[in-house]
Amino acid sequence: MLNFSNVTVRLGGRTILDRASAALPPRSRVGLIGRNGAGKTTLMRAVAGMSDLDEGSIDMPRGTKLGYVAQDAPGGSATPFETVLAADTERAALLDEAEHSDDPHRLGEIHERLNAIDAHAAPARAARILVGLGFDETAQHQPLDSFSGGWRMRVALAALLFSEPDLLLLDEPSNHLDLEATLWLESFLKSYRATILVISHERDLLNNVVDHILHLEGGRTTLYAGGYDAFERQRAERLAQIESARAAQANQRAKLMDYIARNSARASTAKQAQSRAKALARMQPIAAVVEDPSLSFDFPSPTELKPPLVTLDMAAVGYTEGRPILSRLNLRMDPEDRIALLGRNGNGKTTLARLLAAQLAPMEGAINASGKMKVGYFTQYQVEELDPKDTPLEHMTRQMKGATPGAVRAQLGRFGFSGDKATQQVGKLSGGERARLALALITRDAPHLLILDEPTNHLDVDAREALVQALNEYSGAVVLVSHDRHMLELTADRLVLVDGGTAAEYAGTLDDYTDLILGRNQESRNEASGGGGGNRKDSRRAAAEARSRNQELRKTVKREEAEIVRLTARRSAIDRAMFDPSNADAADTKLTMTELMKLRATVERDLEQAEARWLEASEALEEAKAA
Repeated sequence: MLNFSNVTVRLGGRTILDRASAALPPRSRVGLIGRNGAGKTTLMRAVAGMSDLDEGSIDMPRGTKLGYVAQDAPGGSATPFETVLAADTERAALLDEAEHSDDPHRLGEIHERLNAIDAHAAPARAARILVGLGFDETAQHQPLDSFSGGWRMRVALAALLFSEPDLLLLDEPSNHLDLEATLWLESFLKSYRATILVISHERDLLNNVVDHILHLEGGRTTLYAGGYDAFERQRAERLAQIESARAAQANQRAKLMDYIARNSARASTAKQAQSRAKALARMQPIAAVVEDPSLSFDFPSPTELKPPLVTLDMAAVGYTEGRPILSRLNLRMDPEDRIALLGRNGNGKTTLARLLAAQLAPMEGAINASGKMKVGYFTQYQVEELDPKDTPLEHMTRQMKGATPGAVRAQLGRFGFSGDKATQQVGKLSGGERARLALALITRDAPHLLILDEPTNHLDVDAREALVQALNEYSGAVVLVSHDRHMLELTADRLVLVDGGTAAEYAGTLDDYTDLILGRNQESRNEASGGGGGNRKDSRRAAAEARSRNQELRKTVKREEAEIVRLTARRSAIDRAMFDPSNADAADTKLTMTELMKLRATVERDLEQAEARWLEASEALEEAKAA
């Protein structure tokens, strides 16, 4: 399907690809991997015809339809649904021609072709893909300009998948996705019927989707059969063979040098010594396997604090006065806890993380934290806001005011910034190196709680493994938001689901959650496809009725939440009148103790009933969502 031979690409005088060659089998799903800066995107752009080759060739069957996501996110007044439909250019052109053609013969040809490409099913297929990537029915019909850049890149990905190219080129497709959309994408790619070449550092995607690994190292490519685990085993064997050959060569060189030294001066053996000297000169040294300093993560250990570190008690949090994003939050964190926050983007995971990091104050309820607790909070914004003109040493020196130069260098060294690397401008660092620098900065004072919001977006597979190891060795508590399922499985021992305007412990495993999400996506696909060919009008009516019922349930949930808040405040006011009259309402202080106790019992009963109604409505809403 795709062959490239002796591909060489030079950029700025530096050789990125050096006679890279490979032959990809037809309909194969190939994972293109390599360290950050190895040239993966350069190779993919060359395959897509977007970069010129200095040498070599890239061949594929004539008429092959290529699909590659552009770097710029789509925008404008068009909706995600319209943008995805327009990606099938043949269908769009045929429909436009049919609308303006008066030739009956041509109209017949157009409709015959539309039937051949299954054009009538295109809207349902577009909706199915958008649902899988996190766009509900309302979001599908909003203008693109109303979405963030990350969500618009999801639209670009949806349009690419919808266009069904013969050769699907994906460059880090999960970078803008949450865990739920990543799971859907894996499921979609497993059933894709054409050739896929995907750059990814997601170990699960590389194991679950691809059937070949194309490893790019030193400008050259090597093709391995199987997924990432199979590649890792084969590569380990190959590296062991290289080390064995290198040791044997070193032994042979030592013997030759010894012979030359002992026999060069003697006339009887001078020729033999000269011959061996020539053999030694011709011997090409085998390079040693070099440890990569960019794999260095070492979080400093915090001082010990008594549990709990943080507790949330009926807390609510949001950004607009009186309108919380999350409410009824009850959570306890102890030292050494490892919590993964689950839930789709937009459900409030980052909001909860900011509450725990004390960047947001609770609008209701309370958050209690140890006064000595230090928090390290990592976000992608910190990576993007690093001054490109400054060096890691300058960044760290500013943050560690009063620290000795040795202490500053030591903290940088924990994250691989030793020697000249510490004085290199940030603008010349790779994305992974900048992420490591941001992690070094937020852990400079040995925090007791690490909150990491998508820390792996710029890290390659090996660096992610190093980060997992460092987190497991870290003695503080961790809150993790990530779409990297492999990382979550190896680090998290508690799962918290952020959904439906609150957050609660998830009782199942990550595999259970995966099954739940994929089950929901299957139901969404069935809805989007009209229930397998049933009456679409009835389906739309049923969907409208379901939305109406859900809206009523949401109103009930909100109404009962407000009643619970009111009754809780009333109970607190009565308690103040009973035990602290100086801070109580004037009307309550006029009541006797017996009257206050009776009133408190009435409020307590009303509160229990409101909580029961809230629980019933919430469960009904969850069942309706899952139905």
